[in-house]
Amino acid sequence: MRDDNADGMNRRSLIVKGLAAAGVATLTSGAGKVPAAESLRPRRALKGAVRNVVLVHGAYADGSSWSEVIERLQAAGVTVTAVQNPLRSVADDAAATRLILARHAEPTILVGHSYGGTVISEAGADPHVVGLVYIAARAPDAGEDYAALAKTFPTPPANAGLVFTDGFGSLTEDAFLHDFANGVDRSRARALYAVQGHISATLFADRTTVAAWRSKPSWYAISKRDRTTSPELERFLAKRMKAKTIELDSGHLSLITHPRQITELILRAARDSG
Repeated sequence: MRDDNADGMNRRSLIVKGLAAAGVATLTSGAGKVPAAESLRPRRALKGAVRNVVLVHGAYADGSSWSEVIERLQAAGVTVTAVQNPLRSVADDAAATRLILARHAEPTILVGHSYGGTVISEAGADPHVVGLVYIAARAPDAGEDYAALAKTFPTPPANAGLVFTDGFGSLTEDAFLHDFANGVDRSRARALYAVQGHISATLFADRTTVAAWRSKPSWYAISKRDRTTSPELERFLAKRMKAKTIELDSGHLSLITHPRQITELILRAARDSG
């Protein structure tokens, strides 16, 4: 007689194994590769780990760009806050980030996407910060001319779409949809375009006074199909900071197209820093 319970258990076992295999990413470092797949449900595995995360958006976005990641972090029992950068100067954006860090007043993982990497490199020296996560992000050294560094790598297509008017710049719709948001669902990309941040003409010329990644453990997510930041530059930055690194088959907005993997990386940083 057939054992229906046994068959059901076997089917469930195969499904679980399949999902686990599909969900595995890898972290790479000088020591080799380690598994990065993690559950997004609240669980005891986070006990004793860092439970506070602050997210810093990039130059052509706002805090809503983190929404998919925020939902997953909250489901994992993490207290998370997204900064709203004024995008007027690195000093102003770092100040906005420090304000949020002060409200947490507990060990915190600081995460930056794109230009947000410059901000966390500056604000990450805050004593509340115990780890830094860079998502396709800038990571300048203290006082470094980042624009000069970037010019030694291939020029990304999005650069041609940055237009300044009356002292403030933004991407054209074509550049935003095809270069900045490549890989994002078109309706979602158009919504992001509607809330695009406008940067001051001097923002990218600002230099940091400190490189927090030199004293704090760091993680980096490289976007292999990035058209806003050169993937080669991202690899250089990740290697320079000796970050634990993942590579995603993604455009610049991996936090939207690959929110599970980005969440897993942040959770890994939270556990390893706890």
